[in-house]
Amino acid sequence: MSKAVKIFWRVFLIGLATFILFLLMINWGLFGKLPSLAELENPSVLSASEVIASDGTTMGKYYITDRSNVPYKDISPNVIHALVATEDERFYQHSGIDARRLASVILSFGTNGGGSTITQQLAKNMLGQGSKNRVKRMIEKLKEMIVAIKLEKNFTKEEILALYLNTVEYSDHVFGIRNASLTFFQKEPDRLTIDEAAVLVGMLNATGTFNPRTNPKAAVERRNIVIGQMVRNNYVSQEEGARLKLTPIPLHYRKIDENSNLAPYFVDVLRDDIKAWCREHKNPKTGKPYDIYKDGLKIYTTINPRMQLYAEMAVARHMPNLQKVFNSQQNIKTGSVWKTKDGIAVLERAMKSSDRWRNMEDDGIKEADIRASFQQKVPMKVFAWNTKRELDTIMSPLDSIKYNKQMLQASFIVTDPFTGEIRAWVGGIDFKTYKYDHANINTKRQVGSTFKTLLYTLAIMNGYTPETAVSVDPVNLGGKMIADKKYSGERPLGYCLAASINPAAANLMNDIGVNRTIDFAKQCGITSNIPPYPSIALGAADISLIEMVRAYTMFPAGGMNTNPYYISRIEDRNGNVLETFNTQHKEVISEADAYIMTKMMEGVVNFGTARALRGSYGITSELAGKTGTTNNNADGWFMGFSPQILAGAWVGADDPILRIANNYVGQGAQMAMPIWAYFFQELYKDKTLGIDPNARFVQPPDLKNEMIQDWADPSLTNEPMVEGENSAQGDANQYIDVPISDGKEKIIPESKLNSDEQRILQEAKNGSKKDDKKADSGEVKKKEGFFRRLFGPKKKS
Repeated sequence: MSKAVKIFWRVFLIGLATFILFLLMINWGLFGKLPSLAELENPSVLSASEVIASDGTTMGKYYITDRSNVPYKDISPNVIHALVATEDERFYQHSGIDARRLASVILSFGTNGGGSTITQQLAKNMLGQGSKNRVKRMIEKLKEMIVAIKLEKNFTKEEILALYLNTVEYSDHVFGIRNASLTFFQKEPDRLTIDEAAVLVGMLNATGTFNPRTNPKAAVERRNIVIGQMVRNNYVSQEEGARLKLTPIPLHYRKIDENSNLAPYFVDVLRDDIKAWCREHKNPKTGKPYDIYKDGLKIYTTINPRMQLYAEMAVARHMPNLQKVFNSQQNIKTGSVWKTKDGIAVLERAMKSSDRWRNMEDDGIKEADIRASFQQKVPMKVFAWNTKRELDTIMSPLDSIKYNKQMLQASFIVTDPFTGEIRAWVGGIDFKTYKYDHANINTKRQVGSTFKTLLYTLAIMNGYTPETAVSVDPVNLGGKMIADKKYSGERPLGYCLAASINPAAANLMNDIGVNRTIDFAKQCGITSNIPPYPSIALGAADISLIEMVRAYTMFPAGGMNTNPYYISRIEDRNGNVLETFNTQHKEVISEADAYIMTKMMEGVVNFGTARALRGSYGITSELAGKTGTTNNNADGWFMGFSPQILAGAWVGADDPILRIANNYVGQGAQMAMPIWAYFFQELYKDKTLGIDPNARFVQPPDLKNEMIQDWADPSLTNEPMVEGENSAQGDANQYIDVPISDGKEKIIPESKLNSDEQRILQEAKNGSKKDDKKADSGEVKKKEGFFRRLFGPKKKS
């Protein structure tokens, strides 16, 4: 044997041994742990984490992907034939790796397509691989081959096909053949026809490009290729194939209801909190951080299912009526709002961030053609305030952007001010359509006059009383004149808060100072950046709803600022408690000051900007609160509380350029307060919740009587208070009322109660019918002085 031959065999054998060792190292997990066969066979063994309400009701679950597995026998043969014919013609002949196909790919340097079999693709999906780095991808390919061989050794071909179809992603981020079948054709996968199966299998090559909803032409072309492959492999006759290629795609698209959760916005917000918790806590069994999708955590929350239902009902009762008024507004009705510089900019951003734009851009389509596609009318479903919460219509994609942008949004949080437990959370009007949550700490909007209570609290802490006279004449605030033509001279502090008089707040800011106000806001739990400008006296700062809820807890809680929380404990899959969460509070004002401010805010409800709670909504219980309206009516707020429950509501459009033109409709009392009112109406009817409509705010025993003395100058206390907080003149002040709900609407809330909760709810309704009494009109006697009506008769010493 020549020396050259010896060297060749030595190099060959060393190379072969090195390659085998390399494969063994991959198999041993030195380049990343390979999944067990149990994990590959049944992904459901990776336990989903559960979100549980305060009464034990399951609110939702967190999965790796939203899929519904089906067995092989429940999948149409048409799907199997389409998949095998298109992706792996020799699937039934190889054992996981198609050597012939692999050799062809290697010899052609990849120009003849990919060499992965269905089994290898399944391995890739299950491993979550797909690196762009060539070296890493080569290692991944070898891992996929090893897993593919294991799969072929342990599972039948039918089981492999079912596993693949149940785990692969289709268009629109739909996972699993059942979900895809239901989404695109509204039928179970065992009923799919040849052309329908070809459409679904065709998507797998490029889910964005071959999406029949957004790219129907490309989807038809890809479907026909799949049908051609089925003909080539004798699954379909030549005649049948030719006929099917000429037919349009029988698309019946409907996204599977993503709102199977109770409190869907809350469950979505909670996901990020639990992910953060998992990163900071290790699972002792694995030594790795907990995984929200695999470790079967049980997350117990403070949400009360019936309060949640009442909160969603309140939103659904008010927002359709407000939307009708908004839609009748001239600039919305004519579309002129979209012809402004700001309107054009909003539409441009929305178009370029849409899936349609990105998919067409990825396909190399010219920008002019992309823009033209946004003008073409197509059938679609949009959200609507009706019994189905959706509408079948025909409109252009650009018009659909305008339509959705014009939908007013809402958020509403209910909490126990003494414990901080959040009882209900509504982050928007429809989670299925509008995923963005408006209640969480990252969503910040101008808070308007709801901020004034903090300024007034500082005034009380620094020697002011409800009777202290404050100038309401025009005043300079940071270089800008603040005026209210309805008022002149002086008014008592309590009256100024009840009527939400801006010059009074400006005078308080000039007296107290910006820095002291900001420092106090931080003490009250507001972490948002508050700009050091005097205009914050009128609510110019951007603050989240949950922060405002926290700031207001000090009033009903006797001066204690309570941090709202919604997780009570977290357990592992075996019920072992991993962490508990409790009330956190601190004293920020005295009990006496809290009571004085509460009584002043009762004036807002009894005689001020929120007096409709007494008259229009017929709520006679002791209540206190504050309305809020921002510049140009972009945001409406109401923060209010009873002796037991605190709730805050916000309403506005996602883009502040869309705002209520009418200054009466645009105030917090008409934009946001009705949600609060409808919720409390239902709350008081439900006797099982333990919320007492006769509960009263308790006066601290050490509160000096002179601090709540009567102030009874009839020339000031009996004058009418204008409902609006804005005082612009002209057509914008033409009085318009948002219709009040009669409770007979058939718009259902998003959340659904389980059978036990439904039974309790029905019992509560039946009980309330027996106890129903006519609500007090809420009118006040003119003979009594303002502060006697507000604080009650003066005690005798």
